[in-house]
Amino acid sequence: MRFLLRLAVALAAMLPAAFPAALHAQKSVNIPVDRIVGVVGQHAILWSDVLEELSQRRAQGLQVPEDSAAQLALARSVIDEMIDVEVMVQRAQRDTSITVADADLATTVEQQMKRLRDQFKTDVELSQALKGGGFGSIEEYRRWLTDQARRRALQERLVAKMRQDGKMISVAVSEDEITDSFNREREKLPKRPATVTFRQIVVPTEASVEAKKVAYAKAESVYKDLTTGGDFEKIAKRVSDDSGSAVQGGDLGWSRRGQMVPAFDEMMFMLPPGQISPIVETQFGFHIIRVDRVQPAERKARHILIKPKYDSADVARARLRADSVLMLWEKGTPFDTLVAHYHDVASDEAKGVLEPFERSRLPESYQTAFAGHKNGDFISPFEVEDKQRGVPKFVIAQLVNVVDEGEYTVQDLRNQIRDQLSQEKSYRRLLDGLRKETYVSVMLDGEAKKAESQPR
Repeated sequence: MRFLLRLAVALAAMLPAAFPAALHAQKSVNIPVDRIVGVVGQHAILWSDVLEELSQRRAQGLQVPEDSAAQLALARSVIDEMIDVEVMVQRAQRDTSITVADADLATTVEQQMKRLRDQFKTDVELSQALKGGGFGSIEEYRRWLTDQARRRALQERLVAKMRQDGKMISVAVSEDEITDSFNREREKLPKRPATVTFRQIVVPTEASVEAKKVAYAKAESVYKDLTTGGDFEKIAKRVSDDSGSAVQGGDLGWSRRGQMVPAFDEMMFMLPPGQISPIVETQFGFHIIRVDRVQPAERKARHILIKPKYDSADVARARLRADSVLMLWEKGTPFDTLVAHYHDVASDEAKGVLEPFERSRLPESYQTAFAGHKNGDFISPFEVEDKQRGVPKFVIAQLVNVVDEGEYTVQDLRNQIRDQLSQEKSYRRLLDGLRKETYVSVMLDGEAKKAESQPR
């Protein structure tokens, strides 16, 4: 076994008060005798396989117990997990619809190889380190990584297929099971962070009527140039106010239906390739669109954007509008009504009642505005950046649920625990079914324990 000699030399340091028998290596000259500790189908699990797995887990922080009985229990647990993996791999290999090509694994393997290479100055140092781990060459290690990645991929694709075929049945979880699971893990839980749940309305800054007229006139001039033979890409680079696409001649790449704001999206999917659109107004300004290529439900388009100019008076009007919206909200106007009339449809910020946010991860403007407030409080308008328009926009909010930092309770985590336990039970049911399809035998400490299964 690849790691056997290395483990024989380093075992005493690596696993203090090591497992009985094979783990009592005194010096490097005493090489433990390998043996079979499990059989899955025609695949043998060796004691050195178990030691290798334990070595990897120890490197990841596993604490090996000093008590010999506990050590043996740990070994049995590792063997049981290795059997679970092997029955899944063998089942996946028997399914002709599940395949894993080397090309599918290349990126993962190369990323692992790069992380490893970064730890050494030269390939010579890397080769020496790999030889110390039982690998004859860098390429042998790469093949081993590829094999491990393939085994993981086979397991993942098997589970996905079983789920697709309806064989991953959801399993009910009782309240007692949730409570027991929480009590077992509560000492390991971190502190519950301070969170806040809120709903909000984002009021944008809008350009004046005069500024829109000026922008529209400029768009008309650009449209005239285009329809009299002007080069779309050159004009886009020169005049478009969309800095992201202008440098690419207005190129927006491929867009699926519904990705753009409604007016733009509707026009883009109406245009035949090569035709220039009439001027289209959106909340961002005035657009002229050209579709270059067409695929089902996708368009590759370019545009020229002419934005109206904003000034301080526009920002002041937006703040007054936000104050008015807040007053209507506080007086009982339904939230959904206000959202429909005032919320910025181009806003990245969500509305509605959101999931709890950790206070420390909120933008600083939100943290400052929410500080000192309690459940149900309305928050006065505060500024946030509008990157698309280049001017501030204003947020008004209501705090739905404020939770201070503290210890987690079972109520806090009930849904997560239920979902996790249900998934674990479903997964275990799948594994138990696969074990019944495969010959499984465990032999540890001279005992032979045959699973209740028959060879295929």
